[in-house]
Amino acid sequence: QVQLVESGGGLVQAGGSLRLSCAASGFTIEAYHIAWFRQAPGKEREGVVCMGPSDSSGHYVDSVKGRFTISRDNAKSTMDLQMNSLKPEDTGVYYCATVRRCAGPPRDLDMDHWGKGAVVIVSS
Repeated sequence: QVQLVESGGGLVQAGGSLRLSCAASGFTIEAYHIAWFRQAPGKEREGVVCMGPSDSSGHYVDSVKGRFTISRDNAKSTMDLQMNSLKPEDTGVYYCATVRRCAGPPRDLDMDHWGKGAVVIVSS
């Protein structure tokens, strides 16, 4: 059974850092484009970053460039999202996912598999 499970969410003050992790089971992520999405309260889900199987870095949405970093460990089938200099507008539910393509910030319509989400709250 294909499954993605996020962990590491929580409450943090503005300017702080959090690291989200995502563990895949039922498949290995090695050949997949991986991604993180988020959904703020009352807003549509947006793609934050994706990373192709052979990419050395991710494709980020402008609002997180320079603050967030995606990484992957193919041997462990895990992916992480390091979030620094967090802002209140980063608040939301964060989802890890695999996507069918990754040429820029990920698109909702390209989502293939995704987890149930991890809540991130950034207080001002």
